[in-house]
Amino acid sequence: MGASSFDPTAPDCPEVTDYDRAHTKTYLRLLDAEADEASWEAMAAEVLGQDIGAAPAAAHLMVESHLQRARWLRDSGYLRLLGD
Repeated sequence: MGASSFDPTAPDCPEVTDYDRAHTKTYLRLLDAEADEASWEAMAAEVLGQDIGAAPAAAHLMVESHLQRARWLRDSGYLRLLGD
């Protein structure tokens, strides 16, 4: 998926959204990158397709937001996802 397929921030609600369903693979890739101790810059460029040189603060926010959502799905949201 290219940069244009991602919102600036991931959803921040207690329900699994259509956005979450569409980006489950991305969330898994972010969790893998985090486990491999990848930098946020690498996650932004390689997973989210962001040009960190163009807008580093926005790219960092995007990584943090999507990584936070990935952690939520991993830790508790997956129960809602399985219930669908």
